[in-house]
Amino acid sequence: MLVLVAGVAGCAGGSPTGAVATATAPVPAATPAATAPAPPLPGALPQLPGQTFYVSDRTAAAQQVTALRGQGRTAEADTLLRIASRPSSQWLTDQAARGTAEQVSRRAAEADRTPVFVAYNIPHRDCGLYSAGGATDAAAYRAWVTGLAEALGDRRAWVVLEPDAVAHTLDACGVKGDAAAERYGLLAFAVQELKKRPQVRVYLDAGNPGWVQDQAALAEALRKSGIAAADGFALNVSNFYATDRSTAYGAQLSALLDGKHFVVDTSRNGNGPLSAEAWCNPPGRALGTPPTAETGQPGVDAFLWIKNPGESDGECGRGEPRAGEFWLPYALGLAASAKG
Repeated sequence: MLVLVAGVAGCAGGSPTGAVATATAPVPAATPAATAPAPPLPGALPQLPGQTFYVSDRTAAAQQVTALRGQGRTAEADTLLRIASRPSSQWLTDQAARGTAEQVSRRAAEADRTPVFVAYNIPHRDCGLYSAGGATDAAAYRAWVTGLAEALGDRRAWVVLEPDAVAHTLDACGVKGDAAAERYGLLAFAVQELKKRPQVRVYLDAGNPGWVQDQAALAEALRKSGIAAADGFALNVSNFYATDRSTAYGAQLSALLDGKHFVVDTSRNGNGPLSAEAWCNPPGRALGTPPTAETGQPGVDAFLWIKNPGESDGECGRGEPRAGEFWLPYALGLAASAKG
């Protein structure tokens, strides 16, 4: 599950999202050409070689850096720059999504960078858990997706489509029968609409290595959801599985999908998972590999920070912030534990 609106949770093995805020040997795909770096935040880390993804100075992490400096908390601000100076994704979850998508994609185009969006508004989202919500019905969802595609226009963008939506049709969530068929149709519609835009890449979420173990069933569900027209699939969104485990899982799934490429969320997997069930703000985690399209692995198009590091997965029964809210102590812990 996700916990959006800032993070994702997980059913049966841990769904990833909580996004709104928590979500692995084909021929390598072409990666975006390197471009001149956009101006960094004051004191930001230098961009990685070949980095092409957009770094926004309006994220919660960036705003916290400014606030901390204003309070004289320089050491904490410097630590938080490990998050704020890296590209992270923009979650799109409600009726304001169209305006947000247009605004962010325009800013990214001006910086000659590629923004990463997460479309997260499927009806019956997250099985009514921490990131419950979504469009009211199928017609509302189709209109919402059409609006997003129109907002992106002819600008570059990568879109991770509906974390948890496919995997939840294969677990105990209850999205079965006619409800599952409707969901597959809506996802296929979203892929087709977004792919009408010539510079938009679409990656359909496929859960994480600890979730759906019947990969043949997962591949079939992804086919029903329009994976053939998508650029690939996404793994580990808002979850913590190590990159090598995610890429191994992804390579196996790719082989069942005619060599489809994939991306991996490395935002919080630096120390791997605490346990298979611990998806909701587990302690002792760390930032993973910074976002890059230069993965060095055939079939892996990018490592991305799809979940925004520092945003809560949900209250988790321990008094944490609501899903999607920035949580400074947790963010500092992730950044301080990072290897790089």
